[in-house]
Amino acid sequence: MFPDLSLVETATLGHFLHDGFMAPTIQPVLPDRRIFGPALTVRLPGSDGSALIEALSVAEAGQIVVIDRCGDFRHACWGAVTTHAALARGVLGAVIDGFITDQAAVTALGFPVWCRGRSPITTRNRQMAGEVGGLVSCGGTAVAAGDIILADENGVVVLDPATVAEHAATALHLQHAEADLIRRLQAGETLAQIIAPERPANGPKRRFPNLNLKLSKG
Repeated sequence: MFPDLSLVETATLGHFLHDGFMAPTIQPVLPDRRIFGPALTVRLPGSDGSALIEALSVAEAGQIVVIDRCGDFRHACWGAVTTHAALARGVLGAVIDGFITDQAAVTALGFPVWCRGRSPITTRNRQMAGEVGGLVSCGGTAVAAGDIILADENGVVVLDPATVAEHAATALHLQHAEADLIRRLQAGETLAQIIAPERPANGPKRRFPNLNLKLSKG
């Protein structure tokens, strides 16, 4: 099992983690959505969409489909039909290192998708290549089946199930501290008063929030 990530923001994780984040060019179709859950990985090369047909036939409720397009930036592998298939299986959303089509239909159905954009040229059921459940690369990040995906308005991050609880706790602590910082600004303090100076052992003086936080290294 993994913790509830419904209040955790990817941007907060980005304050203390450096790895696991997909390329910022993978953006949400519905920017007001946040989803999290285990990855169902799909490797989908070129114009062959057959592996996605297989994946959407075996997908389990609560999974997030993560699609490696193997460098193809021409064909759309996701549209209205695949969205209906995913909804019927209880899939929470899709993250695609490539393009979709039928954006109006996907939006109308309220299905969360993160992708690089749109294309009118679609994949076909060629039955030539592809894989479901293997190690893939999506947005420059390695993703294994069962890795925890968190996706929101700011992007997508891949988390190790073994450390996700620790990172979630740190993120929620940071978010609470940020809310306190904003309250102090609204009460009249300046950033210079709130941000405490700190001098590294070798280097120029820098300023850091005086929030007394102990961050996990990632």
